[in-house]
Amino acid sequence: MFGKRLVSGIILVILAVLVVGLGGIPLFITSLIISLIGQFELYRALGIDHKSIAAIGYMSSIVYYLLIWFEGRSYMAAMITATLMVFMAAYVITFPEYKTEEITAGFFGVCYVSVMMSYLYLTRQLPDGKYLVWLIFLSSWGCDTAAYCAGMLLGRHKMTPSLSPKKTWEGAIGGVLGAALLGALFAYFFSDDMGIESPMFSCVFACGVGAVISQIGDLAASAIKRNHNIKDYGRIIPGHGGILDRFDSMLFTAPAIYYAISFAVNILHI
Repeated sequence: MFGKRLVSGIILVILAVLVVGLGGIPLFITSLIISLIGQFELYRALGIDHKSIAAIGYMSSIVYYLLIWFEGRSYMAAMITATLMVFMAAYVITFPEYKTEEITAGFFGVCYVSVMMSYLYLTRQLPDGKYLVWLIFLSSWGCDTAAYCAGMLLGRHKMTPSLSPKKTWEGAIGGVLGAALLGALFAYFFSDDMGIESPMFSCVFACGVGAVISQIGDLAASAIKRNHNIKDYGRIIPGHGGILDRFDSMLFTAPAIYYAISFAVNILHI
């Protein structure tokens, strides 16, 4: 299992470097594919993957991404509202075929997977996005590694014993500090190439915030699995499980980095 996990991890890193580095169409298509696969995995866990409302979720995600591609971001709020209305219309028209929780699960899948994952592409499209997008990986995967090491060495106090018994507060703090340190190192090497006024602060701030949020994302995905008695969301990535098993924290980190950078640059003006 360790060998499979290591090889898969190396391949994922190589693919991430290539696709994210290229940006544009390759990253857009990859983000959409990951979103749809992750959405399917979630729907399967929630027991609605074989039902027609799942198709509404998939089509909504595709429309959402098309709005991004065709610069229709001003219509995104309207699109999310319309998606909810379509789900509710299906609920009413087919009543009593679906339960309330199935309709809410369908809508939840669009927001939780596709909307959140889209921020990987949106961050890449920012000014200096070709640099800033890597903060998503540093704060997500970097936090995971730092938290694991800190937890193994210093972990004493359980954070969520009923949900994830091995996670400790010491590990969580170590993960945040480790991600912030990676952000500082990234800014040190690439600050001269970025146009923002204070890349050191922005990168450290974004990675720190992203690391906190990434751990919530990881635990949220675990909570869903616990509630539905599944070990992994899928088997598409050998040694890692499904798309959601590997990208669970990134779903939260991507929007966190996007808005942390926007806050630091546009609100704090630093």
